[in-house]
Amino acid sequence: MKRGDISFWLTRPGAPAPPSTRTLAQDIDCDVAIVGGGLSGLWVAWALAQQNPSLSVVVLEAERLGFGASGRNGGWMSAKQVGVRRALARGAGGTQAVTQMQDRLEQACTEVVDILGADEIDARHGGWTQLARTKNELRRAENYVAEARRWNVDESSMRLMSAEEAYERIHAQGLMGAIHSPHNYCVDPVKMVFRLASLAMEAGATVYTGARVTGIEPGRLRVGRHRVNARQVVVATEGYTASQPGQRRRMLPLNSSMLVTEPLTPQQWERVGWEHHDGVSATAHTYFHSERTPDGRIAIGGRGRPYRFGSRTDRNGVVDEATVKSLMRVIDDLFPGLGAEPAHAWCGVIGVTRDWSPFLDYDSSAQLLRMGGYAGQGLTASYLAGLAAADLLTGRKSFLSTSAWVRPVPRRWEPEPLRWVGANGFYLAYSLADRLEAASRSDKTSVIARIADKIAAR
Repeated sequence: MKRGDISFWLTRPGAPAPPSTRTLAQDIDCDVAIVGGGLSGLWVAWALAQQNPSLSVVVLEAERLGFGASGRNGGWMSAKQVGVRRALARGAGGTQAVTQMQDRLEQACTEVVDILGADEIDARHGGWTQLARTKNELRRAENYVAEARRWNVDESSMRLMSAEEAYERIHAQGLMGAIHSPHNYCVDPVKMVFRLASLAMEAGATVYTGARVTGIEPGRLRVGRHRVNARQVVVATEGYTASQPGQRRRMLPLNSSMLVTEPLTPQQWERVGWEHHDGVSATAHTYFHSERTPDGRIAIGGRGRPYRFGSRTDRNGVVDEATVKSLMRVIDDLFPGLGAEPAHAWCGVIGVTRDWSPFLDYDSSAQLLRMGGYAGQGLTASYLAGLAAADLLTGRKSFLSTSAWVRPVPRRWEPEPLRWVGANGFYLAYSLADRLEAASRSDKTSVIARIADKIAAR
């Protein structure tokens, strides 16, 4: 079994070749310089080129295309709520702005597929299904849907399923019910980022790889010994923001791990079901997400080792043995006796703000925009954030440029060692809550989980 090597999507047999990019070999001038060549940065570049083809737009990627979360994720492009509704509703626009953004997320899923092309990114539409397998999880699922109704999410966008309906979609053991939404596509993450990069460059943007930005000032960036002079600067570094000077506590690089199995046999797939291309997840506190890949594997993700001291990140996605075993236990628990074998495991980081909600913070006097904080919902959120960023940079007033996401960067995370104790302690608390609930006859959420939710501001 392979571990690390960035991700399965980048190194699998038949993986697509990246589009040709440039190497920065001299000082350059441009209208807009974008730090970070993941989905956020590329969507900003694409959107700017659509709005004003005369702009010179430069994207600076420290590594290679697909190196970060854009190339390591689980392949869900969903309309799940991005951020914490209560936190976002405190801003301009209040609750109405939050509910309108939810409608926009649902539209965004289809728009992205239309722009990039379903075949180009292996987009498979099946929605998402969140399983409930204990009384506690079923009650939590019911409460989740009831809360969504209070934010104007109707039956056509999200509904409860009976155990029988859920089993028809996936033959998991012990089903008591599920939540289902039609608003999700499963995609190939690397094909998605490569396709977007190609479209951005075709529209006129220039993408540099191996261009690590070591200094950020209004109007000027340092890339090794070279300078990039720009009228406007966008920082779209998401989970890697903490590596920048003075930004260590702005965004928590929360670890997320992934595993794909060897291809299952037709007999194994008959046992599993899963014929509708759903993204499948859990209502347990220790969340997992999964999909069926086009070549017949199970791809599953979870937290694993949640956080590294000092906001450090992984080395090329190398994941520990305990995380591999943990993810395989989830598969074995869902489908006892299936006999699936692990093929490749890796990890990466997602960017999480202190209030678990996204932001676009634009300083018009310095012509500097910082963006991110999607907390694992970046495949769809990055598209809308990219459009919003382009509107802000060009002075175009729109729904997105005045949305609930346009706000200052949230307050900083706690200093170490509190940050490490908190992030890892919460994961242990949620794991314990899951075990206690599984052994309980009650349908109430564990008090441990309720306290953890309150402290974490989730």
